[in-house]
Amino acid sequence: MKNRIKMFNGMQSSLWIIIFLSLSFIILAFILESPRVIINGLYKIIIVPDILLTDYIAVGGIGAAFFNVGLMGLINSFLLYKFKIHMDGLAIAAAYTVMGFSFIGKNIFNFWPIYFGGYIYSRFEKIEYRKIFLIMMFATTLSPVVSEIAFGTHLSRYIGIFTGILIGIIIGLIIVPLSAQMMRFHDGFNLYNIGFTGGVLGTLITSILRSFGLIIETQNVLSNEYSMFLCIILVIVFILLIILGYRFDPKKLKGYKKIFQYSGRTVTDFVHLVGYGATLVNMGIMGLICIIFVIISGGTFNGPILAGILTVVGFSAFGKHPKNVIPIFIGIMLASGITIWDRSSTLVIIAGLFGTTLAPVAGKYGLIAGIITGGLHFATVMNVGMVHGGINLYNNGFAGGIVAGIIVPVLNIFKEGE
Repeated sequence: MKNRIKMFNGMQSSLWIIIFLSLSFIILAFILESPRVIINGLYKIIIVPDILLTDYIAVGGIGAAFFNVGLMGLINSFLLYKFKIHMDGLAIAAAYTVMGFSFIGKNIFNFWPIYFGGYIYSRFEKIEYRKIFLIMMFATTLSPVVSEIAFGTHLSRYIGIFTGILIGIIIGLIIVPLSAQMMRFHDGFNLYNIGFTGGVLGTLITSILRSFGLIIETQNVLSNEYSMFLCIILVIVFILLIILGYRFDPKKLKGYKKIFQYSGRTVTDFVHLVGYGATLVNMGIMGLICIIFVIISGGTFNGPILAGILTVVGFSAFGKHPKNVIPIFIGIMLASGITIWDRSSTLVIIAGLFGTTLAPVAGKYGLIAGIITGGLHFATVMNVGMVHGGINLYNNGFAGGIVAGIIVPVLNIFKEGE
């Protein structure tokens, strides 16, 4: 009984960590820039067509970007608390993913229609909204659809806003049954299942819009002037996570190596499997490994890079650990070295960071399989964005689903033969 109470308190402590991080971003925003600059920048963030890749730091300034991230973190923390959702591994992954992508596509305007659509779905199905709320958090991968239609087309402002909101509601209404169907294709070896679902649905939406002359094209708006500052912030955050994990449960940390026994295939909830303390330490370690990966690659820390790192850290509570992630990193670095892409570019680096969606393949089938999978993922993800026009923020989840659905059956053949 005491262990259950301790685990519950630990899971809820993770919500306070997210609230603290959110407030820290907001405080930093007002330290770095004036309120007027922040408000003006936030307005730019809201009205900009924010399809991939749109770095909010470049669009609205670092103060507005931090403010947006902080607000998104606080809003979703309140909803997690309101719906009494236990902060297990999946909830932690959802919260960090939303905060991360609030640097490059999710803002305080464009996620609400999707949440409302999910609420309508829960009423139709007569289920509690809290039971699908985490799916809704991930479903904001398609938030750019709302902004793109509202502000990025030749439609009049009012018609555009109405249409964007309506399509966002429809997305929230249908995403849950679609995601369940898509899970069967990759069998849980792609951690970003909603990204795969969003890629398929986004392709359909983009195709329909293009049929009516509403052209959606990917873009590449990036910042580079705050690289060292952002790196230092990340290092501080991840070291604090490691310290908090150790202080929360120092005895169980002796068994941290047990985390490497798990492949990471969905569902692998480290909070329940190894404890909250060890999970926090794993999150901190994975964050530092991601920073090293960016530095080795010669990259610049910007909005998309932060989105990638925070997403990896979140999923380090739900499937990712050094043993199953590093082979994917190696595969992507090797592939980028022999292909036409620049290894130091943001596109290549985020392919590596988000490519860890396929970590369960390495966890299940080993180092060589992980390296090969990383290379295949890199080739795929660098080309599939044009299909959905960049409106699916989890583009790597889309590519990861395709790769996992193909390579896992092949690996099973070799495994059975062996």
